[in-house]
Amino acid sequence: MPDDAQLPSTLSGTLHMFAALDWGDEIDLAHVARLVPAEWQTLARRSRTPSSIAYRPTPLRYPLQPITLPIAGCPGPPLVAEAELTIFDFAAVSLALRVAIERSPAEWTYLAGCLSEPEPIMCSAREVLQPLFDRLRPAIEDAAWSELSEEYFVFQFAPGAALPPPERLVAEHSAWLAGLLRLEDEPLAPDELTEALRMRLSYTPADLFVAEWSAAVLIDQSCDETLKTVEFANLQLLEFRHIDNRLDDRLAGAYGLIHPRHRGLWPFATGARRRLRELGELRLEAHDLYERTGNALKLVGDQYLARVYQMLAARFHLGEWQHSIERSLGVIEGAYQVVSDESDTARAETLEWIVILLITVEVGLALLH
Repeated sequence: MPDDAQLPSTLSGTLHMFAALDWGDEIDLAHVARLVPAEWQTLARRSRTPSSIAYRPTPLRYPLQPITLPIAGCPGPPLVAEAELTIFDFAAVSLALRVAIERSPAEWTYLAGCLSEPEPIMCSAREVLQPLFDRLRPAIEDAAWSELSEEYFVFQFAPGAALPPPERLVAEHSAWLAGLLRLEDEPLAPDELTEALRMRLSYTPADLFVAEWSAAVLIDQSCDETLKTVEFANLQLLEFRHIDNRLDDRLAGAYGLIHPRHRGLWPFATGARRRLRELGELRLEAHDLYERTGNALKLVGDQYLARVYQMLAARFHLGEWQHSIERSLGVIEGAYQVVSDESDTARAETLEWIVILLITVEVGLALLH
């Protein structure tokens, strides 16, 4: 079992869960604000936070009724979480769940193990959100609930006497921390402990942020901006996966547009104009969604939040997802250029045939006279 013998008998903390979902191509936020009593989301700020840290454009926040978390095998009374939904203009939504918990260190570890299977929670969340999705359909372009989702957990504890200082906590209770980070209630090998705790940072000696692929541990008091950064990184991972899947699906169609099966006798019978338009729309759609997803949260000016985001981006492999998307966009750009060149060639050949025809007619008329 994890090394929790020297920890307090009970620990008070907060479990945060962020669930990212995709509802379509685009959401008219002004229309949403007319349909439901949503509020414009603003970031909570500490005194050190510059005004440059902000959403672009501002998403909407919609409070929900508390949600009971159906965690299979979790002992104790059911966990009832406060819930709110953040709605972004690129049709992604993030469900934030928050529940205060007081348990022994061993029970925290066991809870983490139960959270490794979040599907029951996601099924419950989808049932709760379905009426809202139906209500917002008029504001959503090409409304379609994607099967993809991304879930991320943050175990937050307040600094103070309950836990040892972060430096001692990492040195003396690495197995307990790693169990929370990996959502694992079984002992981990030494190399896995080292890897789980490899990415961490502190702003003061009393606080700590440690991130893994599946969860993070946050020891901090006023940390709304840090949690929002975590939430956005999780949402960005979902959107990058969603964009990558859509591009993969459309690339086969792009190849078909480059090499149509049926060609007519005349150059323009290939439908080059139609294919060029379709590829152009696909190119613009993918670029627009990619840019809006990547630029929705501005972190310029706050080194701590930027480092939090960079740490999560490394854990989520966002760089690899970006590379895959950019490679697919490059293929689409190439397909667009091929069809564009084909269209130009077809136009030039057609003009040449017209010139030849006119010359032939002119010579024929001259001979007749």
